[in-house]
Amino acid sequence: MDDFTARTYGTSGLDDRPLFGETSARDRLINLIVGGIASLLVIVTIISSFVFPSLPPKPLNIFFAICILLVCGSVLVLIFWYRQGELEPKFRNLIYYMLGSIVLLCICANLYFHDVGHEKQSNAL
Repeated sequence: MDDFTARTYGTSGLDDRPLFGETSARDRLINLIVGGIASLLVIVTIISSFVFPSLPPKPLNIFFAICILLVCGSVLVLIFWYRQGELEPKFRNLIYYMLGSIVLLCICANLYFHDVGHEKQSNAL
């Protein structure tokens, strides 16, 4: 009978990658860090959309927050399918890309909410 531990599966050496659906400790740590940063930034953005620049909130800020939440919903569906094993591992890169896009969108939203880069007009005369 063949020795199954010595198979290379067409690679140059022993293939020590995790099987489909399994993740290594390093991958789990990366997932937790990226997900934690993105989640924290989304929460701060949603709160900022209601609080800044003043109460009551501007409708445009609320619309911006709803758009961010809709994008987050699609990422959550992809993450759920990935964890169920219904998506191939290459979709993990798509999830990371979309999380990066959400982070950039949240940064833009927070800059808009806090009027960064917007000059205040003075009524001197």
